[in-house]
Amino acid sequence: MREIVTVQVGSFANFIGSHFWNFQDEMLGLAADPYGDPVFKIQSLNMDVIYRTGETHQGTTSYTPRLLSIDFQGSLGSVSSKGTLYSEGSNEPSEVVTWAGHVSTHASELQNKNLFLQSLYQEEQDVALTNGNNGEAKDSQHEIQDTDIVRCLDEGVQFWTDFSKVHYHPQSLYEVNGLWMDVKQFDNYGIGRDVFMENLRGEEICDKLRFFVEECDHIQGFQFIVDDSGGFSPLAADFLESVSDEYTNTPVLLYAVRGPSSHMSLSSRKQTVVRDLHDAVSFSRLSSFCKMIVPVGLPSLSRSKTSTFLNIKDENPYHCSAVYAAALHSTSLPFRMEPLGPTADLSDVFGAVDVNGFVQMLAGQSRQNMVAILDVAMPSPCLSGKQDKQSLLRNLQPLTPEVAEDVDDLQAVESMIVHGAIGSVQEVIAYQFLKLRMQSMVHMNVQPQGQCSAIYQQLVALSQFLCYSLQSLVILSASMVSCWEAQS
Repeated sequence: MREIVTVQVGSFANFIGSHFWNFQDEMLGLAADPYGDPVFKIQSLNMDVIYRTGETHQGTTSYTPRLLSIDFQGSLGSVSSKGTLYSEGSNEPSEVVTWAGHVSTHASELQNKNLFLQSLYQEEQDVALTNGNNGEAKDSQHEIQDTDIVRCLDEGVQFWTDFSKVHYHPQSLYEVNGLWMDVKQFDNYGIGRDVFMENLRGEEICDKLRFFVEECDHIQGFQFIVDDSGGFSPLAADFLESVSDEYTNTPVLLYAVRGPSSHMSLSSRKQTVVRDLHDAVSFSRLSSFCKMIVPVGLPSLSRSKTSTFLNIKDENPYHCSAVYAAALHSTSLPFRMEPLGPTADLSDVFGAVDVNGFVQMLAGQSRQNMVAILDVAMPSPCLSGKQDKQSLLRNLQPLTPEVAEDVDDLQAVESMIVHGAIGSVQEVIAYQFLKLRMQSMVHMNVQPQGQCSAIYQQLVALSQFLCYSLQSLVILSASMVSCWEAQS
């Protein structure tokens, strides 16, 4: 087993993570459906890489994400910090009296489940009722309408748990004690510098991570999704420093994400300069504790190529995070593929690589602290016809901010993941597309030599990676020379 532990730090990071795990839940459901399309039953896709099998206090088998989520206190909404599988215990106070003085209780108002979460609960109850009644039809008089659910999600999402379908283990959810949700007051690097070390929070967080790492057979790496503009950035940096000390040889792939509020125009030039300085310090520290960092988050998705078929509201984190989560879902697929032997049938899916191999492909053996650019075409243009090798390039949208479009880095190495393409014609065009990209480098007198040449051969294999699900094309590119050095 080559497990991955995912860590989400910050509000927007958890919005992205919630969509990401919903994608995984859908894939599991489609694969388990006995009447579903066989195209979703991919034997070489091992979900145990990012999921764990456990058992509740009642003896029920559970299958939950191998995840640690860190956010404000009160950020879980209607979901308990114990999760949804392990919260059946009594909340009655103990009868043992250890204090004879006055006691005052301060409790936050309970959040009610929205229509989406109510519909999930109703489905679970209907399944249990149907099983208990030997398959008899359920009473649908109180069924929640899909149109009401869509409206609820589109207009009423306040917490990342409001649209989460997934059951979480209690060790997965960590609310920073004493840090109540107020994004506007937690919007710079300096304000969060001491959060990790205060009140034994660092030890508590590390203990939760250790719980997941110690049950791994052979962990292949950590996948961090971090809010890099605001107070959660120094908390994540301190946590990453602790991780790098304790798990020295385990690679970290870091997605530094920015939500819509991070790109808001400030009222004065001084505030803008201060924010830029804080962001620079944040980037420098985060990048120094990971193998590769991928900045993600555009000022406006609604004015990008991703909005061609999507109605995106830039100010709505529920909308924006879904696009970024879809890209991260695609980039993580090779990590979950089972390596195929020499006699395996390569007509369906191949291109397995672990986190360390993926980073080394892009960065090279001797490089550290690399910055990669994430491009996506979603949905991928139709892969048919000779002209479409060029149309792929025209449809790519960088999700990394402040990237000059239509400018090639002649010393960059790229990894391309074609997600959802079906059939031999698409495989050939995907191969030809990457070959075209490499030929253009040769024509411009940038010769892939030595290790870069070997990387090219691996990329050709990776370019034919196919998986049947949502259709997209994702490219991660990294320079073979200094791009952004952490100390600059």
